[in-house]
Amino acid sequence: MKKLLLLFTFLGTATLAQAQWTTAFHISSRPFVAVNKQLGERWLPEFRVDVDNSFQYTGLELVVNYLFVQNETYQFYGGLGGRANYYSGVVIPAGLNIYPFENKNFGFQMELAGIVSEFSYLRGSTGIRYRFNKN
Repeated sequence: MKKLLLLFTFLGTATLAQAQWTTAFHISSRPFVAVNKQLGERWLPEFRVDVDNSFQYTGLELVVNYLFVQNETYQFYGGLGGRANYYSGVVIPAGLNIYPFENKNFGFQMELAGIVSEFSYLRGSTGIRYRFNKN
């Protein structure tokens, strides 16, 4: 119940804030989809859900990333978060978003994330990212 309350609080706060929505698909041994809403200039909270498996093995993640370096073409970030349901534990991501095209809404991402739990591992992923209503 606490996890659901935290999720709804996060989504409600992000919806009320003036920010930009982004969706992503991460390709890895455990692929996942992500939705985030950039808050201010540097904060990038993101909700993630594992895909391509049964509901029993679906992991849920909530991470808060900080954009250390950003310009029109790329963003470098690092963060901290939590993972629940499958491989529950602490998530420590670091990644790069690249927007190489003239239309800066579509881009690519790559990320390395440590998952610290009973069975800790390092997850690498690449994928695509789309930003809605680019300012």
